[in-house]
Amino acid sequence: MHHFFIPGVLGLFLSTLSGVPAIAQVFASLEEIDTPATPSAENPSLAIMPDGRVLMSWVQTDGPVYGSVRTAVFDGSEWSGPVVVAEGDDLFINYADFPSVAAMPDGTLAINWMRANGDSYFAYDTYISLSHDDGATWDAGIVPHRDGTVRQHGFVSMVPAFKDSGAYDGVMAMWLDGRNHEISDSQRAAEAKGDAMQLRATTIGRDGELSEEILLDPRTCTCCQTSAVSLDDGTVLLAYRDRTEDEIRDISLVRQVDGAWSDPLGVSGDGWNISGCPVNGPAIDAQGSRVALVWFTAANGIPAVRMAFSDDRGANFGKPKGIDLGSPFGGVDVVQLLDGSALFSWVERTAAGEVVLVCRATPTNGCGTPVALTLVSTGRTIGFPRMVASGADVWIAWNETSEAGGQAAGAMILRLAQAKVDLAQ
Repeated sequence: MHHFFIPGVLGLFLSTLSGVPAIAQVFASLEEIDTPATPSAENPSLAIMPDGRVLMSWVQTDGPVYGSVRTAVFDGSEWSGPVVVAEGDDLFINYADFPSVAAMPDGTLAINWMRANGDSYFAYDTYISLSHDDGATWDAGIVPHRDGTVRQHGFVSMVPAFKDSGAYDGVMAMWLDGRNHEISDSQRAAEAKGDAMQLRATTIGRDGELSEEILLDPRTCTCCQTSAVSLDDGTVLLAYRDRTEDEIRDISLVRQVDGAWSDPLGVSGDGWNISGCPVNGPAIDAQGSRVALVWFTAANGIPAVRMAFSDDRGANFGKPKGIDLGSPFGGVDVVQLLDGSALFSWVERTAAGEVVLVCRATPTNGCGTPVALTLVSTGRTIGFPRMVASGADVWIAWNETSEAGGQAAGAMILRLAQAKVDLAQ
């Protein structure tokens, strides 16, 4: 394991924001742990298994077009061997729309991944593979959308589905669907014609059968990540970037309560008018009735990362608060902690490069001084850091470009931090 340090000038800047060292405000401890991913790995995703182990997925690229989707399990001291879920030269590999993993209450594990279905870069199908043996093997995958069009299907979120009785009922999948969105060499050109992506959902039952597809929103932003969470009472919250006919692309939320989906509810209220997709989705997480939401906006030409809390299972959110340092790129994530606070992560631009920042916030006080996990001088390589938490344990994964010598020089690598938080604060 390797202890983190806050690099150079950035560390000095952060330490002067408060009389208390930044790391003490956020983490009780913070260390880097090695992973089974080799150089040329990217797009990490994390999930907590029912027994507390950590499931990680990533994309391993072995050339300009060939790649594989892999998983491994960390038990707190050792990793399992990497398992290949899918591979081929037709995998859709993209820095923003990447595989993600989820763990179900009965031990079922799920991963989504994409495969090209046409000649256009914007034509690909989503597959969802399941594992019933702790990730040792994965099935071939099922396509949750049944339109059969050579269009874009991606930016998937997955959560447990529950019956009205409260019993676990399978994997609920939600995605952006391009069946009514004309494929073009330019997404902006297609959107200028009035084409729109849709937001859809379905459930893969415990018997492996798909439920009906449900249209949640007929007009959404084209290529921003979705984010969903299943609450302890079975309520499902799905956050995404919406799109009005006037090109306002703010954050909306749909809720499934007692099996019924709500109409989309605007939650950010930024009024961001933008003619194309900013490729920057929101993130949402919950513990009990408490919900934390974070998103990027550049309304009025001012880039910002903002967060908001709900104490009534996402029915209402408090006034948003800004948490960035002035030059954010976005790439947000959040974990709601047991004590009512939340950890927020995002990517900030500095004169020296990109930095991954994490702060701890409460609904009353907002964010304290953030911790800088890494500083990367080569731009736009960090991607979208992912976080998960189990009690006081937190894991954070991200991409960056290797500064090592030899064959690894300049290669994309995957980094993983393991932290603890003080829940008695």
